[in-house]
Amino acid sequence: MNELTTDLKILHEATLGNLKNSKANNTLRAYKSDFKDFVIFCSSHGLSSLPTEPKIVALYLTHLSKYSKFSTLRRRLVSISMVHKLKGHYLDTKHPIIVENLMGIRRVKGSIQKGKKPILINHLKSIINSINEQKKNNVKKLRDKAIILIGFGGGFRRNELISIDYEDLEFVPEGLKIIVRKSKTDQFGEGMIKGLPYFNDKNYCPVINLKKWLEISNIKSGPIFRRLSKGSNITQKRLTDQSVVLLIKEYLLLAGIENKNFAGHSLRSGFATTAADAGADERSIMAMTGHKTTQMVRRYIREANLFKNNALNKIKL
Repeated sequence: MNELTTDLKILHEATLGNLKNSKANNTLRAYKSDFKDFVIFCSSHGLSSLPTEPKIVALYLTHLSKYSKFSTLRRRLVSISMVHKLKGHYLDTKHPIIVENLMGIRRVKGSIQKGKKPILINHLKSIINSINEQKKNNVKKLRDKAIILIGFGGGFRRNELISIDYEDLEFVPEGLKIIVRKSKTDQFGEGMIKGLPYFNDKNYCPVINLKKWLEISNIKSGPIFRRLSKGSNITQKRLTDQSVVLLIKEYLLLAGIENKNFAGHSLRSGFATTAADAGADERSIMAMTGHKTTQMVRRYIREANLFKNNALNKIKL
């Protein structure tokens, strides 16, 4: 009996380990951060947070709905559920009190999501022009231009962008091949290859600007986008994904563009929206961005065609 109990305990621990390994570290951190807010709510009202019950979750969602978007409520529900799974507890998130409460909140609040603004071609050119005009060390200018142009040209998530190593690059006559070894939607590490062709305008070409950065940095292995120390000396340390956000916001301001509604995702969404506006179909956009479903890509296409296919254009005034 004791031996059986020991075996079950080992299996239980291994199962919890598998659940943790099925999620990226960033995702696990997001779950913990969301769950922390739930714990604070429960503690302040004398309620149990782990394990909890559907009624308590419904109360929390109602509380949250007073100042949060509907998308935040859905994300918090997923986080509470996942933390329970990771700790070996069951929570019925399909319980009527949760589902019907969410339906009621949705009717009152609506569920439309206002995403961050995409960086479009006019933004991109203004950013690159503003970097060129800066009286900064050439090393930083070349690095930052390469980051922004590669991020846009490849439709990269910021974490994918800073994870690129020299060994992932292959320059070919047509342009550049980049191996993406792992991404948010590729948790099993199957990988994908993105192809970036040369642009006609060398000033805004991701491939040419990356070549210039690699040449001046003399990077031959490891991370291609690295931190700079004082004096613009290149370190061995990889840039953080937050650094990409700060760079984008910095150069948007320098280009005279209000940066409040832009984020790290703006390069990726900018590529998809611009490609859709140029007539690229959803398959070719997904082949570059790595989206697994058409839902988000179709949203980019709709936004790109908002004025192009507008029925009002047919009305002559």
